[in-house]
Amino acid sequence: MLHGRKILLIVSGSVAAFKALMLIRLLRAEGARVRAVLTAGGARFATKESLAAITGEPVSDDLWAAENEIGHIRLARWADAVVVAPTSASRLAQMAQGLAGDLAGCILLATRAPVLAAPAMNPAMWAHPATVANAALLRSRGIRFVGPGEGPMAEPESGPGRLSEPEEMLAAIRALFAEGPLKGRHVLVTAGPTQEPIDPVRYISNRSSGKQGHAIATALAALGARVTLVTGPVALPAPPGVEVKRIETAREMLAACEAALPADAAIFNAAVADWRVAHEAGQKLKKEPGAGAPTIEMTLNPDILAAISKHASRPRLVVGFAAETERVIEHARSKLARKGCDWIVANDVSGDVFGGGENTVHLVSATGVEDWPRMAKEEVGERLAARVAEFFA
Repeated sequence: MLHGRKILLIVSGSVAAFKALMLIRLLRAEGARVRAVLTAGGARFATKESLAAITGEPVSDDLWAAENEIGHIRLARWADAVVVAPTSASRLAQMAQGLAGDLAGCILLATRAPVLAAPAMNPAMWAHPATVANAALLRSRGIRFVGPGEGPMAEPESGPGRLSEPEEMLAAIRALFAEGPLKGRHVLVTAGPTQEPIDPVRYISNRSSGKQGHAIATALAALGARVTLVTGPVALPAPPGVEVKRIETAREMLAACEAALPADAAIFNAAVADWRVAHEAGQKLKKEPGAGAPTIEMTLNPDILAAISKHASRPRLVVGFAAETERVIEHARSKLARKGCDWIVANDVSGDVFGGGENTVHLVSATGVEDWPRMAKEEVGERLAARVAEFFA
């Protein structure tokens, strides 16, 4: 898929820079030509010699070098895509501010090619409001992101901020060039359950595995869409080429969905908890000898589907899911009218749908009902993605 493509790889400062070398091998194995730009921070973790040996090309690191006369323009025009991997917190901030103090910064301002950022930093740095704002600003300008992943860091900490694996970055680079009926479209997808805390160790949730939502996101990306997947806690890898935002509660999911707007379409597959505890306990609730079960006051969670259906930046197509155990079509039609969305995908979850690999759904709209046969969740995702493409065609 990448044969003949010219990839400019900017390596910034992170201990995870060794993955950039692995990425180069994968790119070249697909027939891509790769040139590397090494920042001052990146040079702390990778060398010009190692990058040159693996790319088979000269490595650039100095804006003012005589051999690089107007080098930032030449490199910016040479590239079919610019990939910043790893993208440190500092480089992310420089990109957001449009700083051009080094060769990498000048290239990023001068390029007309798509840009992919692969963040790598400590979890606290990734979660800092400044970083969150910088990433949101860059996304609004069309910068694509892959990761970060979640897991152990170089320091004895763990959390979101880990550089994506080389195979994940390769898939995201492929997606930059994906051709399909949804190319240029942005689709928001939700998946998985939400977890509503009772106390620091207990929560209210459901049996959703997230498999259907992940399958939908994968299918949309395969048709060329830029996909933002907002997912609750699931034991699934991120779909290739999809931007993933991980949340826990319904309120966090709503905030993540609103932050992802504008979008051309939104598909709300997540099994969101309808209620949450009105007053979360600050300490673990204890079972006292002789005492009965505690009384827990509940309150309604936000209605994410209805909120986005009525949002000022409402997507052109809004699709909800209805997980029912009885009178499936009747309840789906009622939900379609109440929520203000365009389609409802209804399914009977009284069997093995939650956690299983297959699904039987009915696509309910104002014009009627489409009954789909039982099929693998991947096939459901592909069929729904095709219907989305038809809508925009």
